[in-house]
Amino acid sequence: MGYFCLLPALSLGLGGGILAYAEKHAIAGGALDFAGGTVVHISSGVTALLACILIGPRIGHGTEPMPPQNLTYTALGASMLWVGWFGFNAGSELMVDGITSSAFAVTHFAAAAGAIAWACTEWLQRGKPTLLGASSGAVAGLVCITPAAGFVQLMPSLIMGALAGVVCYFACAVLKTKLKYDDSLDAFGVHGVGGTLGAVLTGIFATRVIWDFEGEGKPLGMIEGNYSTIVGQVVAVAVTLVFAAVLSFVLLKIIDAVIGLRVEANSERQGLDVTEHGEEGYIFL
Repeated sequence: MGYFCLLPALSLGLGGGILAYAEKHAIAGGALDFAGGTVVHISSGVTALLACILIGPRIGHGTEPMPPQNLTYTALGASMLWVGWFGFNAGSELMVDGITSSAFAVTHFAAAAGAIAWACTEWLQRGKPTLLGASSGAVAGLVCITPAAGFVQLMPSLIMGALAGVVCYFACAVLKTKLKYDDSLDAFGVHGVGGTLGAVLTGIFATRVIWDFEGEGKPLGMIEGNYSTIVGQVVAVAVTLVFAAVLSFVLLKIIDAVIGLRVEANSERQGLDVTEHGEEGYIFL
């Protein structure tokens, strides 16, 4: 379902789209989005939130402990994402040049800052830093820097990563609890919130030092005095939120009418590995 939201959203943000930066027909001048942070992460986060609300919480959510099943795999997966994200961000330049190396470096810095910021925040809030928190913070930093990877310098990338770690922590630890939705993977808290934050901060920290669009040395981001860019970023976020929310709602309702969104309670208790595939992921004797 995510692809049905993602592909149309990509057409809005790519060259010629109504959200593409500096295009003739772009809304509010369009938005800077180097590697698809707006169209990928915001749309996927909104889709995940709607799915959580329409499907409802898992049986026992809020009353039974539901810790991650394997923190070793969590750390391994986050590490693989970290490395793979270099190809996602730096590779979006589609060539090897100075912007490619810059995008590679800021991606690494933002992820590291996000991991440290999240771990320190939960240390202050709960008394202990955790591996799960550091892994989540690294992903939050990666999400946040994605739209800005080809436009910002190293120090702003550290700021963006650190802000993502803190803001996404509170989105997952506080906002989710208050709104009482069951997002087991924190797709909205990390990708939706982190993607939104990254899109806005791109309009602040983007600089012509990294990418001089028109070759005339004109200011690019708000940090250089161009306040119109931040307007385009905010508009792009709003358009993406509405677009993804409406399309996701329609698709979820269609799926619900055709096959249903949720399995029976007995299947949920047994686990879908058993009821759908006849096998168990983990067997302890």
